[in-house]
Amino acid sequence: MKCLVTGAAGFIGSSLSEELIRLGHQVVGVDCFLDYYPRMFKEANLEQLRASSQFTLVEQSILEADLDSLLSGVEVVFHLAAQAGVRASWGKNFEIYTENNIRATQRLLEACKDIKLKKFIYASSSSVYGEVRSLPMKETDYPSPVSPYGVSKLAAEHLVYLYWKNFNIPTISLRYFTVFGPRQRPDMAFHKFLAASLMNKPIELYGSGEQTRDFTYIADIVRAHILAVESSAEGEVFNIGGGNRLSLASAIAVIEQIVGRKLTIATRPAQKGDASHTYADISKAANILGFQPMVSIREGLEREFVWLKNFWNKNKGKEYVYR
Repeated sequence: MKCLVTGAAGFIGSSLSEELIRLGHQVVGVDCFLDYYPRMFKEANLEQLRASSQFTLVEQSILEADLDSLLSGVEVVFHLAAQAGVRASWGKNFEIYTENNIRATQRLLEACKDIKLKKFIYASSSSVYGEVRSLPMKETDYPSPVSPYGVSKLAAEHLVYLYWKNFNIPTISLRYFTVFGPRQRPDMAFHKFLAASLMNKPIELYGSGEQTRDFTYIADIVRAHILAVESSAEGEVFNIGGGNRLSLASAIAVIEQIVGRKLTIATRPAQKGDASHTYADISKAANILGFQPMVSIREGLEREFVWLKNFWNKNKGKEYVYR
């Protein structure tokens, strides 16, 4: 197949693109290299892809690209491009989220109306749920985001559904639950914790540490996309979680075991927009897609630490920034 992957230079987009190429597919990757985090991370993500004749990179925003040209011959669209970040989505920054998460999605869907696609896979988020009354979170729960970022992802998810309902675009939305592993964005907790351990700096922990997350390893996320393309499902939403729900304090304890020492923790106030708990009911994805997570939190963190040490050793002479 010929596939279009938006956000192809990112953590998930580059990992998915590599797997698609491994499976024999052709990938057109689009990325506009938003400055939310340093470009050096995305360039590193692209190293293997740039060496493949099956991969073409278009450095452009979906808001400005010639989408008819980009979509020529494409059978599957993986729409992962978005402005990330729960905490950064407040105030004047929200315009960046409405442009890149909502309007860009609508523009891409509009361009897909009159072409024959096998699937359009949209990368949604557990952030659409907000604070729920009971766990685990089910696709039938009423979504009530507690951050502007979550609002933007939910709005785009609704657009995806509308274009299936009205124009028969064969869409599926995947609600990711806290993805981790090699190439994880530098603003995300595990990357920050592991980087702090390498630099002998305190770990910054927002809140009490008792908040919980359903952590999902990157390879499991990638596999969910492949299963979604192969399924007959359309117009559906699926939770994609890792079955690795634990508190941040417990996750730090696992990291201490991996790095082999006690870490200093600097407690910070809880941040607006962060849900207290997430935990995915993946029974729908299991029954319809055949999805089951395979990588444990310990194994996944060990792999991420190896990757980050290698990245650190290769780039320590350059400016290394993490938030």
